Amino acid sequence: MKVLFVLTSHAELGTTGKKTGFWVEEFAAPYYVLADAGIEVTLASPEGGQPPIDPSSEAPGAQTDATKRYYQDTELLQKLQNTRKLSSVSADDFDAVFYPGGHGPLWDLSENEDSVKLIEAFAKQKKPVAAVCHAPAVFARVKNEQGEPFVKGKQVTGFTNSEEEAVKLTEVVPFLVEDKLKELGADYSKVADWQPHVVRDGLLITGQNPASSEGAAQELLELIQK
Repeated sequence: MKVLFVLTSHAELGTTGKKTGFWVEEFAAPYYVLADAGIEVTLASPEGGQPPIDPSSEAPGAQTDATKRYYQDTELLQKLQNTRKLSSVSADDFDAVFYPGGHGPLWDLSENEDSVKLIEAFAKQKKPVAAVCHAPAVFARVKNEQGEPFVKGKQVTGFTNSEEEAVKLTEVVPFLVEDKLKELGADYSKVADWQPHVVRDGLLITGQNPASSEGAAQELLELIQK
């Protein structure tokens, strides 16, 4: 079984002069859930090569068993330096796709045409699509086969307005994930800030925040092993 991970290539946190990228835990925990189960994971990003890492995700308080393992995993770190260009991958070659979060996807993957077409292809082929935390932003421009928003009428979750408020980036991000999903007609749900919350609707899996990333990957693993 093969799963594609799509990571952001966007490194700038709006006009703050600070850096962003993908969130380490939201990449590492799902990666190991799948890799340890024998799933072959391929990494891609819009620009290819090393995707930027959100510096906040490398802070001591953001570390977990999965991230500690990641920092010692020279093979995975090497793999991460050589992500494939998103334009070069096809849904035909994979059984599912997973989007880790971090603020980066709000800027690039939400608008990226290759990503939009990729998700639409996975959906058309009846293959699972998963996204956690800020990554449900990637559905902003994705359409279903009827030409309506991909998430319309679907049960989803994603980073909450109150969580964005807590990290003081409400005025920095191009849009709020919770608001965007509701605007697209999704049936959005959430739990208390920073608590695990994973929603599965058919072949769509979403997680609310970093604490939800491992659970989202476990749901994905269950789906592809059926």
